[in-house]
Amino acid sequence: MYTVYIIYSRKLDRYYVGYTGNISERILQHNSGISDYTSKASDWELKYNESCQTRPEAMKREKEIKNKKSRKYIEWLISSAG
Repeated sequence: MYTVYIIYSRKLDRYYVGYTGNISERILQHNSGISDYTSKASDWELKYNESCQTRPEAMKREKEIKNKKSRKYIEWLISSAG
């Protein structure tokens, strides 16, 4: 099982989209500066997640979200998840 996720940093006012096999561990990594892109902040919060059965499915979904290149779309996804 894999998770496609969106995290948000209030400090940077930015979203980050990714996928992982272990969401709890991955968020800890983002907040500890291990990931290059997210190392500029340590206040990343999980805002959205969806489950995928396989890694290729998760990779495809992550790419779909990133290809939108739209903050409005990301915020719509988050708000529609309730």
